[in-house]
Amino acid sequence: MRYPNTLTGTFVERPNRFIAYVDIDGKKEKCHVKNTGRCKEILIPGAEVILSVSDAPGRSTGYDLIGVYKGNMLVNIDSQAPNEAVAGSIRDIPGFEDIDDIRREHVYGNSRIDIFASAGGKRKLMEVKGVTLERDGTALFPDAPTERGLKHVRELEASLKEGYEGYVMFLIQMSGPKVFSPNYEMDPKFSLAIEEAHRAGVKVLAYDSMVTEVSIALGRPVEVRLGDHS
Repeated sequence: MRYPNTLTGTFVERPNRFIAYVDIDGKKEKCHVKNTGRCKEILIPGAEVILSVSDAPGRSTGYDLIGVYKGNMLVNIDSQAPNEAVAGSIRDIPGFEDIDDIRREHVYGNSRIDIFASAGGKRKLMEVKGVTLERDGTALFPDAPTERGLKHVRELEASLKEGYEGYVMFLIQMSGPKVFSPNYEMDPKFSLAIEEAHRAGVKVLAYDSMVTEVSIALGRPVEVRLGDHS
């Protein structure tokens, strides 16, 4: 996934989850934040951020905040990017090499699951979760409690009984973390549901990303560590 027009700025503040103020060449500009998560560990005053210029008519903001530097590591925080990156490279993921059909936003049960794919009569459902939180080399999800995520995991587990293959893909929106873990401290219900679904047969995957100031792409598999409640 590529962004056609980007620039850098300095993060000032985030008064609510949708809006941030960024210093661009000495001028304080209002920007749309393309992530409703907390991102408190990275969106700190003085951080260098990446903005995508928007020319959509009728908008009150001319920029989307899509990335932030955490030291030397660039973190993409665009919540729409993981689905695009994974769908665009889906055949590079084991189990999806030979798919003959792919659909986005597939209705299953009471949810819209990010990706439906089929291969040789096998039906596959994949929910993609973008990960922006990193601590000491471990990527964690979520950074805020997620009822929606919990519902999706339970729907995937239920789909196994109807013959589907279920996948949860955690796309780490940076390159650097060597391990992924559910964030037991932040959301024990979601984290334990991931464990439960995994035991039932849902495949839990984590990949890092190749991130630049103008793009994000699927990277390499990262170790998934379940059951670490410390």
